[in-house]
Amino acid sequence: MSAVFDCSDPDEREAGLRAAVGAARGGRLVVLPTDTVYGIGCDAFDSEAVSALLAAKGRGRDMPVPVLVGSWHTVDGLVRSVSPQARELVRAFWPGGLSLVVEQAPSLAWDLGDTSGSVMIRMPLHPVAIELLREVGPMAVSSANISGMPPATMVGEARDQLQDKVAVYLDGGLADHAVASTIVDLTGETPRILREGAITAADIAEVLDVDVEDLRGAP
Repeated sequence: MSAVFDCSDPDEREAGLRAAVGAARGGRLVVLPTDTVYGIGCDAFDSEAVSALLAAKGRGRDMPVPVLVGSWHTVDGLVRSVSPQARELVRAFWPGGLSLVVEQAPSLAWDLGDTSGSVMIRMPLHPVAIELLREVGPMAVSSANISGMPPATMVGEARDQLQDKVAVYLDGGLADHAVASTIVDLTGETPRILREGAITAADIAEVLDVDVEDLRGAP
């Protein structure tokens, strides 16, 4: 049986975070609120838990799981090198709705799916998520929905879809923005926007001092 905790109540929030930390450390799945949509997550370094996450969503290894972090500095240990462009984007938009695709550190002992040596990383702007991430460490987190279904913007929507496949549900109320993060790929010679979402292309272009159409890969 899964448990749901109302994080608007201080006592339930504390109990819920304890339960979620214990679940993640025990290889089980957690649903957590973020600043975009609800996420389903687990310890990023627990390959069996990541496999269970993909199975819960009905996704294959060809759609690897992104990673959420609880601080800027965590990134240094996860990537091959942090480029000046990555640092500028992190400084401007983290915590927030920007995901960065970067080359992962070759020494990492994790299996997020067929990543081809890259990883998508984000630091969410949500106090419950941040507190959980700082206790657990980097978490593999995908949108809390069955693949092909709408992402959950309330915990009830996530529970309706994922049910007892998840051990702990943290209810943070309605998702603030209910818009997926913007994804920027930094693995190539020039940055590319793979998905426009919570952060506009114009804002990213301004920070990087590049043309918007170049970011979108226009010919």
